[in-house]
Amino acid sequence: MARATSNSVNPHARTGVRIVVAGDKGTGKSSLISTASSDNFRPNVAPVLPPTTLAVDLYPDHVPITIIDTSSRIEDTNKVAEELQRADTVVLTYACDRPETLENLSTFWLPHLRNLEVKVPVIVVGCRLDLRDENAQVSLEQVMSPIMQQFREIETCIECSASRHIQVPEVFYYAQKAVLHPTAPLFDQETQTLKPRCVRALKRIFILCDIDRDGALSDAELNDFQVKCFNAPLQPSEIIGVKKVVQDKLSEGVNERGLTLTGFLFLHALFIEKGRLETTWTVLRKFGYNDEIKLADDLIPTFKYAHDQSVELTNEAIDFLKTTFDAYDADFDGMLRPREIDELFSTAPESPWIGNLYEDAAERNAFQGLSQDAFLSEWALMTLLNPTFSLENLIYIGYAGEPSSAIRVTRKRRTDRKKQHSDRNVLQCFVFGPRNAGKSALLNSFIGRPYTEAYNPTNEDRYAVNVVDIARENRKYLVLKEIPEGGVARLLGKKESLASCDIAVFVHDRSDESSWKASSELLERIASHGEETGFEVPCLIVAAKDDLDSFTSAIQDSIRVSQDMGVEAPIPISVKLGDFNTVFRRIVTAAEHPHLSIPETEAGKTRKQFNKRMGRSLMFVSVGAAVALVGLGAYRIYAARKSSSG
Repeated sequence: MARATSNSVNPHARTGVRIVVAGDKGTGKSSLISTASSDNFRPNVAPVLPPTTLAVDLYPDHVPITIIDTSSRIEDTNKVAEELQRADTVVLTYACDRPETLENLSTFWLPHLRNLEVKVPVIVVGCRLDLRDENAQVSLEQVMSPIMQQFREIETCIECSASRHIQVPEVFYYAQKAVLHPTAPLFDQETQTLKPRCVRALKRIFILCDIDRDGALSDAELNDFQVKCFNAPLQPSEIIGVKKVVQDKLSEGVNERGLTLTGFLFLHALFIEKGRLETTWTVLRKFGYNDEIKLADDLIPTFKYAHDQSVELTNEAIDFLKTTFDAYDADFDGMLRPREIDELFSTAPESPWIGNLYEDAAERNAFQGLSQDAFLSEWALMTLLNPTFSLENLIYIGYAGEPSSAIRVTRKRRTDRKKQHSDRNVLQCFVFGPRNAGKSALLNSFIGRPYTEAYNPTNEDRYAVNVVDIARENRKYLVLKEIPEGGVARLLGKKESLASCDIAVFVHDRSDESSWKASSELLERIASHGEETGFEVPCLIVAAKDDLDSFTSAIQDSIRVSQDMGVEAPIPISVKLGDFNTVFRRIVTAAEHPHLSIPETEAGKTRKQFNKRMGRSLMFVSVGAAVALVGLGAYRIYAARKSSSG
């Protein structure tokens, strides 16, 4: 593979590099900048130079460079800090003839950058090389190695002399290179290995270029890769040479079919070790990666949708995921075990399902494996909560269609209520209830978790998602979102908080009268919020713990409240006994018919009656006005005729 050249087109290239030069007073900052820009050493330069621009064609990447000189005066400390925080890269100078300035790098300047949270590459430059004591010759590596071990942000160290024109252009070449082709995202200097995210990106690129999917890049595929990335073909002798370099160091890097993934990764590690980072970066950027080794934002469509709309996968995307599931089900057991899931996401920067939000959301078997339904449920949840992130991961794992063909935006929930039907395939249910009412047990049962008597209170929102079969041709993904009692006030603090909710469920402990009272108060609050904001939602009441003795008065009151508010009678369930009374189907059915089961508060009823009366009054006024106008018109016609006849 060829070295990257200035002809390699980078669609995500930087438009400029801002280099800030800092260091102790008298270390040669201004002389270094002056000599680099004019190619001429001036003995007397200003203490601080104005921003200096280097010629665009000075270096191969043809990216404009602006150099910012900084003051060493104490009164300018804040201004220097502001410049450092705006830098793309920082050049720290010390004077080769003044050892204390080198010491100040590790005792002041480098810690100072960290305190300012300046997270950019640092180039350490020893100036005034011509003035160093010849009797105190020490290798640069020997001097800088301990400092670089302590401060990993140091990208390069170099010594120069402005007066003797020694390595001055190289200083800013390395500074620019540290920005355009940084080492840190690609390579771990301590272990001397490619970083995981770099490996994952290169693996994806390898798979994309392995057109025949035989696990190796043939000579033709390797040449196509070369042309795509570097706009120049490889000669047959060069292909032989590339494979020989790999095979001499790594026998498994080449097989009879061509260059293997192992060999492909080895080549890039070799380029980086030899300082040819631009080669690997050119490859990554040609395939759309940014400096964080993630796909650039402009490659991932964003979606605009109203608060009461949602986003879900299309049938095309779901078919792709089913095929992908089968491809990674290595043991053909109908489940994806953790190692198979890791392999499936091995071309993404990280597995998107790391963390409690997804790890605890879907049904898993004893080996933490996911069935196809559970796998698709996880995708449905991810798309509902973060459609752009979901689409991004679809692309990472190989979705080759138009990104927009993978996602659909549903119609507004207000429209669903008017049409008296929801066509969503993914329905979101908010689960409310007081502490120890049985909300978590309901979610756990939905994803196949065994019942437990232990009470573990939920302190933050939690999700559970699964497939609910309504009929042979009607399967819905139901997302249950548990709202802890303490989170209700925070939720209702936003006007649109119920806009994304298809149905709300209110759970109470049937054996605890206070539990029902708290749950009914929550129902009243949610119903009032919906009426006030226009985001009304269907509601169901779930009477949990039906295996325990019930309070008769609570049962009677719950039935009365459901009748008064116009919702279905409470649904008794017992998670302990496994008696769910088809509650999940009933939730989906109610969500599919969003004009029903919408609770009405007394205030809401009064408001509705008032609006009706106002509507009638306006209608009578309109009719009266129309009659008056018709009468006036008739009179005028009559008067005109009478006048003409006379």
